[in-house]
Amino acid sequence: MNADIVDLRAFYGTLLGRLAERAIAMALASVWAPLPNERLLGVGYALPWLERFGSDAERVLSFMPARQGAVPWPSAGPSTTALVFDEELPLYDSSVDRILMVHALEHAESPRETLTEMWRVLAPGGRLVIVAPNRRGVWARFEHTPFGTGRPFSRGQLTALLRETSFTPGTHAEALLFPPSERRFLLNLHQIMERAGRRFWPIFSGVLVVEAQKRLYQGIPVARRASRRVFVPVLTPQGATGRVACGLPEASASIRPPSILHPRRSWCL
Repeated sequence: MNADIVDLRAFYGTLLGRLAERAIAMALASVWAPLPNERLLGVGYALPWLERFGSDAERVLSFMPARQGAVPWPSAGPSTTALVFDEELPLYDSSVDRILMVHALEHAESPRETLTEMWRVLAPGGRLVIVAPNRRGVWARFEHTPFGTGRPFSRGQLTALLRETSFTPGTHAEALLFPPSERRFLLNLHQIMERAGRRFWPIFSGVLVVEAQKRLYQGIPVARRASRRVFVPVLTPQGATGRVACGLPEASASIRPPSILHPRRSWCL
């Protein structure tokens, strides 16, 4: 079962969702190496953390899979959200410095091909940060949260998958060590249980946070792959000839910054 954009927004609007967002943000902060003037890309539903970690970035984009659905973001200013197919991103090669994947890899039709596409768009030395449900955790066993949908991973599975797709796994962290209960008295103890869980039962965390770096010294076979998806716009006004800018800065005709969006793959909101 895939996570739906409506369900994702509803969950992170609840008290349990806000506490989960805060716990994951703390885990991300422990693996988030500073990159000056980085180009940051969020894949899946990474909006709550893009707002936290993208304030100093040169450019921030949010790509949401077609199976999930998308919403415009940010609320103020031009939208930087695009509806995409995760195995064929509308970006040029080596065009972003860091990718944050949340609620994405566990729903991918082919996780290996998805990570291969992430490798393609990452710049040399770029970093990939994955937040995925833990196979051994309690959160993956209950469907009232988005972490109970899709395919959970163990740490060994994530490490092997990253190495197969030419990434070098680096630092890792755990989050969601308190139970996914909506009972008020358990939620009041979430900080105590989160700190205790990192020390005594990290193997049973709700999600795994893994940071990896793009590896360049290994040869990769080149193969032509035909696109397996055809996006059909829904309720498109007939005769519309305008083009929507994906949050790119305005510039004069003589001085225009190069765009990292692929002109033939962009689906802007």
